[in-house]
Amino acid sequence: MSEAASEAPVVDLEDIRSTDPARRAKAADALRVGFGDFGLVYIQNHGVDTDQLARFYDALVALFSRPEEEKRTWARPDIWYQRGWTPPNTEQAVVAGGQPDFKECYFAACEPLDSKFRLMFPEIYAENSWPKDADTWREDYLALGRKVHAVGMELLRACALALDLPEDVFSKGTEGGPHVTRALWYLPLDATQVGTDILWGEEHTDFNLLTLLPGGQFFDPSGKACPRPDAESGLYLRTRESAEHPRGRMVHGKPPAGCIVAQVGQQLEILTGGTYLATPHVIKAPKTPGYTRTAFAHFIHLHSEQKLFPHEKFLTDDAIRAYGPPVLAGTYGLKTLVDIGLAPKTALEKLGYHHYGRLAAARAG
Repeated sequence: MSEAASEAPVVDLEDIRSTDPARRAKAADALRVGFGDFGLVYIQNHGVDTDQLARFYDALVALFSRPEEEKRTWARPDIWYQRGWTPPNTEQAVVAGGQPDFKECYFAACEPLDSKFRLMFPEIYAENSWPKDADTWREDYLALGRKVHAVGMELLRACALALDLPEDVFSKGTEGGPHVTRALWYLPLDATQVGTDILWGEEHTDFNLLTLLPGGQFFDPSGKACPRPDAESGLYLRTRESAEHPRGRMVHGKPPAGCIVAQVGQQLEILTGGTYLATPHVIKAPKTPGYTRTAFAHFIHLHSEQKLFPHEKFLTDDAIRAYGPPVLAGTYGLKTLVDIGLAPKTALEKLGYHHYGRLAAARAG
């Protein structure tokens, strides 16, 4: 990577939409650097309603402050917490030490799902479930998710063009896929926890195609929205390795005010043979007790029937060794949900031939 690039670039969505070749070339350059070296870019002029987002966060804090026994009624362990409320200490990163993340979440699907695939993956293509008395919050949730998804579709088309690929090469395989939106509340640390190895989010890479995050909001111990409580808290990402930095560099993600963070997921890394880098990232808690933070994350996925394997343009021997053998996105997603502790290992029994028992019954008869 270019050692001169110390921060992830900003991409102006108006440059992507422009008919001016110079503006489109500027956006393409930023995407190649951002997604190639950092796995991340900041998006401005995206059109997401910041007032609606702030209202959503206020309501989220109020909802998540309710008694745990009530929140348990919103939880769906039967579908691996892919909808509704996820309690703390449920999900953990695959390789970052196994510490569960210090957060609560609420999952919903804001885009139409392929109903046929509900028969194959009922947990991943599940219907939404909601608290009974949170209609405005639900509508804000769905509206924000749809808007952010639309931004992601524009970005996927632009990042294909930046690699001299057909414009729809990434976006066309997402229609009806198991896109999911997550509302997050990072929990307060007490005085005994501050300065320990407790993180709001362990280092990990997302397993989907593209992740988009409108700005989050910190809250002080009284529950009032506030600025970042200290300079060290927040998002950190690991850049691509280089000769000078063989393990990559840990960079503090500091999106300009009003920008959306867009992160490369594992699916997009695979399709590009590693040209775009899935973003290793971690969320550090403040060094002061009592602070919390909300966030909104939208995960765009390939449809479960899409093949995960590098595009022909990137199909080198190294890419084949690194990303082979090919696998369907649905199979890949199921395995990952097992790896991060949301789905039980028995879920892997869904894969493969289901009718050995038929032969056994016939032989026994």
